[in-house]
Amino acid sequence: MIIRVMKSTVFAFCALVSWQTAFAQRGTGDWMTSAFDAQRSNWVRTDGKINKESMAKPGFELVWKLKFNNSARGLNTVTPPALLDFYIGYRGFRTLGFFGASSDRVIGVDTDIARLEWEKSYPVAGSAATLPCPGGLTSAVTRPTSLAYPPVPTGSGIGRGTPARSGVGEAMEGAVTLRRNPNPGPPPPPKPAAAKPGAAASAAFSPFAPRVQWVLAVTGDGKLHQYWVSNGNEPEPAAPFLPAGANAQGLISFDGSVYVATAGGCGGSTDGVWAMDMATKKVTQWKAPAMLAGTAGPTAGPDGTLFAASGATLTALAPKTLEVRGAYQTGGAALTSSPVVFEFQGRNLVAAATGDGRIHVVDAADLSKTAARSEGVLGAGYESGALASWQDPQGTRWILAPGAEAVHAFKLVEKDGGLALEAAWKSRALVSPLAPVVVNGVVFALSSGEFRSKDPSMTIAQRVQKSVPAVLYALDSATGKELWSRSDRRHRLTLR
Repeated sequence: MIIRVMKSTVFAFCALVSWQTAFAQRGTGDWMTSAFDAQRSNWVRTDGKINKESMAKPGFELVWKLKFNNSARGLNTVTPPALLDFYIGYRGFRTLGFFGASSDRVIGVDTDIARLEWEKSYPVAGSAATLPCPGGLTSAVTRPTSLAYPPVPTGSGIGRGTPARSGVGEAMEGAVTLRRNPNPGPPPPPKPAAAKPGAAASAAFSPFAPRVQWVLAVTGDGKLHQYWVSNGNEPEPAAPFLPAGANAQGLISFDGSVYVATAGGCGGSTDGVWAMDMATKKVTQWKAPAMLAGTAGPTAGPDGTLFAASGATLTALAPKTLEVRGAYQTGGAALTSSPVVFEFQGRNLVAAATGDGRIHVVDAADLSKTAARSEGVLGAGYESGALASWQDPQGTRWILAPGAEAVHAFKLVEKDGGLALEAAWKSRALVSPLAPVVVNGVVFALSSGEFRSKDPSMTIAQRVQKSVPAVLYALDSATGKELWSRSDRRHRLTLR
């Protein structure tokens, strides 16, 4: 999601942003990339303070605000952060957030104490901003992430999800943050091998092992930057990745490669998915057969297969090479969301929304047919942007989708020897809702307030004038019942 604030000069973030920061930095994993994880699930498995009972009580409120030196481009301002909890460096234990800003800035913040840690700024490249082609930095920044599904908790959250261990390094080796590691991401866990008699057991991968940690960004000139999380230093020059002025979406990094989508034909780019091998800096592009759909960018399955939605086609791409592995056809309706990948009874499934108001579910191993499809309840023509998927403690798989006037929740069930999507609940009325986030049994849904129009003659200022303030709601994940809400009356904004 990219935060888009409808003012020429705006605050960096308010309650409608800090809620994401607050709950994402605790629990079983950090918010690494757009929509939380490689599967774009928008699902934070557990949290030590957020649950249905706590959200029904007073106490969940705005903690702090920061104003960045940034100017809006189109409707773009500051992106939601990639987060790093429990960073251990020469300054002690830290909790950091990394933001991208539309006027080509990348910013590191200590989110515990609202302190600006470091900032990198670049000359804004490209022509004047337009609604489809804002220019500047458009994609949220990312940290290298794992392809594995985050573990499903067996109980309630208990605060920070991992123990503290030293990351300073061994004696006489110097600080970890000063050592160069050619791989921008953590090494993958070792593959299991047949044990030999008398052989020592292989050590499991530890996220606390000494290594350099990175945050990555694509600036408006199309170059990929990789920064040390501690101070924003770039040990290598930025690498050419995209055409200058491209509208980049969903930057993500895993297994030594970086991927991003481009949409709208901005800066002379074509809609599709781009890949860069971080070792060789070789760039590969897959050109989409039609306009790219969704706001979360390419979605990765646990085996590294990438899924991209364009026109009426959901395409599976091989990692690194971006060779087409398969494609699913919706039957005519155009896709309107990025895909979400999830596990169901030992199968990897992929879901996406279409313009006729339906959710389509397919088997990642066989894209030739539909596994399940909902009724057209989302509202014809509404662009959902992204979805959320989560599993409750009873093992029920849920899919949540923003519709024209509400968030809709579906259950994936077995029926007549196959799968079916059953409508479970519909939220209260919302204005241009965006993809919800699920945290420990609580659904956070945003009524963005954005006035949407297909009229190409309508200016950005006219859309701002017709929009209304955003309102954030916390809902019971089982029923959709409202638990909490907050609006920011001073600013009209929308998250996308």
